[in-house]
Amino acid sequence: MKVLIADKFQANGIEALKAAGCDVIFEPDTTADTMAPALSAHQPNVLIVRSTKVTNAAIEQGDKLSLIVRAGAGYDTIDILGASRRGIYVANCPGKNSIAVAELAWGLILACDRRIPDQTADLRNRVWNKKEYSRAGGLFGRTLGIVGAGKIGMEVAKRGQAFGMHVIAWSRSLTETKANELGIGYCAELIELAQHSDVISVNVAANAETQNLINQEMIAAMRPGAFLINTSRGSVVDQDALAAAIQEKGIRAGLDVFSNEPGSGDQEFCESIVELPGVFGTHHVGASTDQAQAAIADEAVRVILSYLETGNVENCVNIAKTTPANCLLTVRHLNLPGVLSHVFQVIGDAKINVEEMQNVIYDGAEAACAKIQLGKELSPEAIETIQSNTNILSLELTRLAT
Repeated sequence: MKVLIADKFQANGIEALKAAGCDVIFEPDTTADTMAPALSAHQPNVLIVRSTKVTNAAIEQGDKLSLIVRAGAGYDTIDILGASRRGIYVANCPGKNSIAVAELAWGLILACDRRIPDQTADLRNRVWNKKEYSRAGGLFGRTLGIVGAGKIGMEVAKRGQAFGMHVIAWSRSLTETKANELGIGYCAELIELAQHSDVISVNVAANAETQNLINQEMIAAMRPGAFLINTSRGSVVDQDALAAAIQEKGIRAGLDVFSNEPGSGDQEFCESIVELPGVFGTHHVGASTDQAQAAIADEAVRVILSYLETGNVENCVNIAKTTPANCLLTVRHLNLPGVLSHVFQVIGDAKINVEEMQNVIYDGAEAACAKIQLGKELSPEAIETIQSNTNILSLELTRLAT
């Protein structure tokens, strides 16, 4: 199996792949613009990326590509629909960078409160302004609002409790019972969280549901002078609305992510929001600690080796949750050559699509059971034709709940 690593990647991960017999090509300086030529030239079976964007145009150049692994939690830099159209699995490495991202979130919270970057800049410019920087609200006893109660959000919350803050949270999956178990306050609505928080930390995945989740209405509900920390993705926050709130009501922002980020490498960055006073930014490096990257590399290798050994893709993010199937054909049969080809021949002749299937072999390997989900129901004549094969033990057709 040929593996193209088109981004930075831990040396231990590269060695583990080589030890497993993979042909590894390591090109860490690949960019979004050079991804397509790299895939065309190397024709890998597996592609590993971190922040490098993988467009549909690039995916189309990978004729042998069957798996893309995002060495990180998010996967919005990969054209998921483009990969799905070509039958290419996309997997990620969730939960391995939670502590690293939480640590950076807290660095940004402290920067907002004590303006540490501004103080450092003044000191380097030989300016001593103790009177100005002595004015800080402090965090003890304040309220920390967590948007997204996943692993990262809970790591941020634990550190907030260690700072003596009252922690509240909102998440689509969070219930009041679960919040009580976690020892945090529960908010049924985002607006409620905004109204009660002195610091808001955004920790959700980027997808269609979270596009501009932190919108103008929520930002307007924030307390004057509150902090907004975003270490998730730029698309989650309405950046224009945030910029207006920074100027109009003294909101401070700690941002590791932005609406328009370079694909990778050292490139020009032009986001006007970082020029506003009260904004403290980093370079989308939340997961970029040695500890996190070693754990992510181990997980990426585990996903690839599992795929190599079993054909199964763990942490796959683009398997359809639902299909057009409306009936299930269950065929118990002798485990002999040609039995399933007979079944599929009949289904094909009936112009019916197979949406999903599983074939389970029983102990002794003498018999098997195929569960075939179909796009529409087989006719009695087709069922009779399938049953005409003497190697078919039994057949059952049932309607699926829709």
